[in-house]
Amino acid sequence: MQKVSCPSCGAAVQFRSAASVLAVCEYCKTTLLKDADSVRDLGKMSEVLDDYSPLQIGTSGRFGNSNFSVIGRIQLRYSAGMWNEWYILFDDGMPAWLSDSSGLYTLTKELRGAQNLPAFTQIIPSHSYLIDNKNFIASEVRSAQCTGGQGELPFKVGQGWRAYVADFRCDTSFMTLDYSDLIADANAPIPYTGTPDEAVVLDAGQPKVYIGQAVKLSQLKCQLLRDDDTIKDSAGKYRGKIGRLDCPKCGSNISYLPGLTQTLVCPSCHSQVDASSKTAEVLAAGNRMAQIQTTLELGASANIFGKPYELIGLMRRSDEENTLWTEYLLYNAQAGFLWLIETDEGWARATVQDDWPRWSEGAAMLGNRTFSKLYDYTAQVVFAAGAFNWRVNVGDKTDVLEFQNGESRLAAEITDQEITWSLSTSVPADQIRAWFGEDIK
Repeated sequence: MQKVSCPSCGAAVQFRSAASVLAVCEYCKTTLLKDADSVRDLGKMSEVLDDYSPLQIGTSGRFGNSNFSVIGRIQLRYSAGMWNEWYILFDDGMPAWLSDSSGLYTLTKELRGAQNLPAFTQIIPSHSYLIDNKNFIASEVRSAQCTGGQGELPFKVGQGWRAYVADFRCDTSFMTLDYSDLIADANAPIPYTGTPDEAVVLDAGQPKVYIGQAVKLSQLKCQLLRDDDTIKDSAGKYRGKIGRLDCPKCGSNISYLPGLTQTLVCPSCHSQVDASSKTAEVLAAGNRMAQIQTTLELGASANIFGKPYELIGLMRRSDEENTLWTEYLLYNAQAGFLWLIETDEGWARATVQDDWPRWSEGAAMLGNRTFSKLYDYTAQVVFAAGAFNWRVNVGDKTDVLEFQNGESRLAAEITDQEITWSLSTSVPADQIRAWFGEDIK
């Protein structure tokens, strides 16, 4: 451990890891760059936005047979939302990253020596790539901007620093290819769609490779997590408490989860509101439309499997045959997000999958269960209201593949930038009424 004095305020700043080259002063937020035996002042690092992650600098845990501590964080924002990258250090000195995105966690370590890595411009979500002797599926390609940082980090980063990354999945394995050092033009659109002569990805060099797996916070046996009182002091509200703000467009009241939901859709005027900044800003005003009637309303409460949930967002979608269905987003502080889907055929409960299936044109295999191809269609958002943990626009289109095994269905939702898998199970209407009680129409 190396301890230095902040050149700006004189406070003690610790470098716990020999691999760390940057640290943010806890007191004045000055960014310090460790250069050989000297420390240089790089100016102020933007503070991270208040969020409701239970992790913090100093949180400790255990993965496998090794203990680790959280020593740094960068907060990143992209077109569809925000996420945290926590820099962790194991007791043996090995560094790693713990990614935290809307309650979904992945733990990865750098892998050196990987060969035949795809060029950034060639990566297409849902396509398969042979990397490290495994067939990985590209799950997401994105550009993100650093909005703040804390603690110590292994590379130079400042406010406005931009990351260019692609994520891949193989069963529970997770991999990130980081092309940030190979991008020549930080203002170029991602995914890149120009001509070869305009390419922004440099030919020389290989991306950094980080490999690991999806994890549950509970399996990491974390200690020194933020509690409700700590979150209340820092964010002004208890973890999971519904907040309220006035729509800057029409003045109507909107309920949301501060720190967890970045995008709101006003239920009155259908303007899209960015709630990740401290001052709400209208991003785009949707067309006014008549209020629709839904079985469940925003703010409805339910007790599902002994846990209290609150309905924070809803959207109506349609397919090419104009079939309509409604999707409800619920949130619980400990359990995270849960979807309820209402169709003409009945109700289903759905969760986003950490464990990805293997699939072909006609079937998908999840564990030892085989799901047969059922539907292939394009879903379009025709109405949205409330709060979501990603950016939602009326008119958004997603290609959907559905597979069925008995009362369960697997669904892949594919866009130009990402693919996600969810597993849903049928729920009797009587069970929905039991969960919501008086809050159901």
